[in-house]
Amino acid sequence: MKQTNLPLRRRAAARRIAGHAQQDHVLDPYQQREKLREGTFCPQCGAVYHEGRWRWVAPSKDGDKTFCAACRRINDNLPAGVVKLHGIFGREQMDEIVRLARHQEDVEKREHPLNRIIGIEDEDEAIVITTTDIHLPRRIGAVVKRAFHGKLKEDFDDAGYFVRVTWTSG
Repeated sequence: MKQTNLPLRRRAAARRIAGHAQQDHVLDPYQQREKLREGTFCPQCGAVYHEGRWRWVAPSKDGDKTFCAACRRINDNLPAGVVKLHGIFGREQMDEIVRLARHQEDVEKREHPLNRIIGIEDEDEAIVITTTDIHLPRRIGAVVKRAFHGKLKEDFDDAGYFVRVTWTSG
């Protein structure tokens, strides 16, 4: 059956998007503006630009050197994500939370070398974890909520590439 009421072409504004980071106005200022040469590697972490993205492969001897976005964020101490965990934690709970966060970083970093933890700090009755991307904080918040229950809130910056995840104990 032929449908004649369909539009002839899709408008650009009606295109499908998968999530917040894919919206046109939300761009990571640390993202490369130009395509890098194959084999370019980061001298700080050893990640290699291979097949159009950063990966953990062996660098070639003749590859260009440039810092990856994650290392530039770490050096500038400018996180893309912040996880703030509120509650009164004992030493064992703090160690468990840090272990959970580091495990999530390891899992994410295997496939996405630019998703890393910048730092973990202990504040008054809170743990603050800063990250180089907007996806890792959501994973950390979700795993802490699964382990310790409580309430989880995610706030995306509408004007930029930043997320703040806040967890509070029940």
